[in-house]
Amino acid sequence: MFFAALASGREAFGGLAKRDISGAVDFAYLEAFAAGDQGLVEEVLGLFDEQAELWARLLEPDGDPGAWRDGAHTLKGSAAGIGANALAAVCGEAEAATAEPPALKAAVLARLRSALDQARADIAAYRHEQALRSLK
Repeated sequence: MFFAALASGREAFGGLAKRDISGAVDFAYLEAFAAGDQGLVEEVLGLFDEQAELWARLLEPDGDPGAWRDGAHTLKGSAAGIGANALAAVCGEAEAATAEPPALKAAVLARLRSALDQARADIAAYRHEQALRSLK
């Protein structure tokens, strides 16, 4: 099996990464937005990772409402920018819930974290696929 996979090249190994992409990120949109420039795609994905790490920390249901709103709004824009539409939608819900009670915000935050985890998993699979392509 190993030798058959080796003989068929990228397709066999590339499929391992592609099958893990759930659709949480629309990479076709991102690639078109970047006019096919893979370096730009990687830069945008890196910026998204940084933004997600930074702004997600502000989403505390009992925390400062302004920080919650700013975090949700910024994540919404970052998610939309890479084609993570489901994440952007949940971030919009979080932004709209700024003045809601902590229990409601906690429920929205759970959905947001789940969508963020899925987007990050897709990004990891996409990056893996791109790394395999570069080995060809």
